Formats: sequence, C-alpha cells, structure tokens
Amino acid sequence: MSPSLAPLCAVLGYRFQRLELLEEALTHRSFAARNNERLEFLGDALLNLAVAEYLFQQYPKASEGELSRLRASLVRAETLAELARSLKLGDWLRLGPGELKSGGNRRESILSDTVEAIVGATYLDGGFEACRALVLNLYGDSLARLNSASELKDPKTRLQEYLQARQLGLPVYNVLEIRGEPHAQSFMVECVIGNCRATAVGGSRRKAEQEAARQVLEQMR
Repeated sequence: MSPSLAPLCAVLGYRFQRLELLEEALTHRSFAARNNERLEFLGDALLNLAVAEYLFQQYPKASEGELSRLRASLVRAETLAELARSLKLGDWLRLGPGELKSGGNRRESILSDTVEAIVGATYLDGGFEACRALVLNLYGDSLARLNSASELKDPKTRLQEYLQARQLGLPVYNVLEIRGEPHAQSFMVECVIGNCRATAVGGSRRKAEQEAARQVLEQMR
C-alpha cells in the first residue's frame, strides 16, 4: 500500500487491496478524466441500502415514512459533508487548480460526493460486507443517537403542518441578501406569516429558511 494513503485507510477502518480504487474515489473531475463520478453513482445506492438495512433491523415498529425520514437524515449531503470533515477528507482530495483556488476541498457537494465514492470503491474492492462495515464505522455513535422519526421533521415541514392544522395560510420566504464568494456564500432569509416575521442567516438558502421557520413556529406557539 502506498504509504501516503495508509493513514486515511486507518481512519476509514478498511485496508484497500486495490489502492487505485481509493485514489479514484478521491479524484474530482477537475483533476482528471478518470474521476470519482461513477463511483459516486454506485456508492449512493450502496449507502442508501446499508443505512436502510440497519434502520429496518433496529426499528422494527417504525412505519415506511418514519424509516424514510430517518434514512434521509443520515444520507443527505449535509450529513455526509460533516462526516467528510470529521475524517479530514478535504486534505486527501485530488482537485484541479481552479477547484483548489476556489476552496473546493471545503465545498459540501464535493465532500459528500467523495464519501459516496469511497463507499462505492470499498464495495468493488471488498464486497458488500466490507461496504456495510465501512458505512457503520463512518457513522459510528451517531446511529445510536438517532432521534425518533417524528422529531426529524424539518422546521419548514413542522411549521406547514402547524398552519394547516389551524387552516391558516402558508408562509412566505424572501431572500433579503446574499453575501460572500460563490464557494462561501451566506443567505439572509425572512419567513412571514400574518403578523409573525423572522429573519435568519445560513450557509445555504435552505438552512436560512429552516432557521427562520423555526423562529416563526416558536413565536406562534
């Protein structure tokens, strides 16, 4: 094994027999024509399967909708990017000069795609058992700390359900300001419903809307 990737394999908890698969998983399309996009496609499906299987076994009384919400909370890009940051995957990425300059090693989409690609590479190298073990190792204690499915509804959904139950109109979300460079933008968004109004700032429009919705829901309650 190349000594340069040995520390990463140790963190992942899996020793690759075909090291070129791991190298490919770390390669962004800006770096080479042979990159991690195909592995990402495969890893996305495998990640969903491994997580779904775990949840199916651990939550025998959960409904299909509840299982879906639990899975979505684990496989969404934001969660995968957090996992990537905890593993310091950004330090191992192979990026083209443009992506390096624009901070691609910190971008949520690139980090989350890389996690999926590594899952795909592990499957091709060691089969599904190795892939499942990698996924469970990546998530670690977070699986044991999962909230109940009902608590995983995002603030926008909870606000909408609150309003619909009282036959009230839907909220309006307005983007007030966008700041920063393209790779590190922040969004200021307001949520308005009747006399209730809240403003929040987030690293994405979605995050800002969710926080604003949470504040409005607290006001209305």
